[in-house]
Amino acid sequence: MSRDNVLFIVIGILIGFISGYLMHEVMASRQPARLVHGDTGGAAAAPGPQPQGPDAAALAQEMRALEQLVAESPEDADAVLRLAGLSFEMGAWNRCAEMYERHAELRPGDPDVLSDLALCYREMGQTDRALGALDRAQEIDPGHWRSRFNEVVILAIDRRDFDAAERVLDELRTLQPNNPDVDALAAEVARRRGTA
Repeated sequence: MSRDNVLFIVIGILIGFISGYLMHEVMASRQPARLVHGDTGGAAAAPGPQPQGPDAAALAQEMRALEQLVAESPEDADAVLRLAGLSFEMGAWNRCAEMYERHAELRPGDPDVLSDLALCYREMGQTDRALGALDRAQEIDPGHWRSRFNEVVILAIDRRDFDAAERVLDELRTLQPNNPDVDALAAEVARRRGTA
């Protein structure tokens, strides 16, 4: 193998890694804000990334308070949703999924919650469950574009099912014809399809 071939392979791997990271960031940016501005999530008792910096103690205290509130008032849908959002932000996917599932039972019919739940499942490697949650979100709101965006990501990036991803992408383009994030997603799907 020549030096040029090795260099080409290394560059291809780096471009793929960077593209995957950027798609993850685009997908995460599409999620609704669940926390007060400035919160970055985390608590010592919870799995996932731990908070750093001056807000760490306040975030840990908020997490403990929410955990206690949910334990004392398991029917408080607002507290459950806040705990799910904080868990989402800190990457505590199992706890996040548990709280979104509980919220969906307490207040069924919220496609945003189902879309966020799907992302938790995806992060846990459960793409079948993620696609099921996205299907439910679209049944509730046929115009829910974020669920379709997330579905394209799972189909194209995780499953490499480009035909299915293109079909959903066509629906997404109809719903969001001038959305630059949709254009970026379409370009990424085309790029990945070309390298498959």
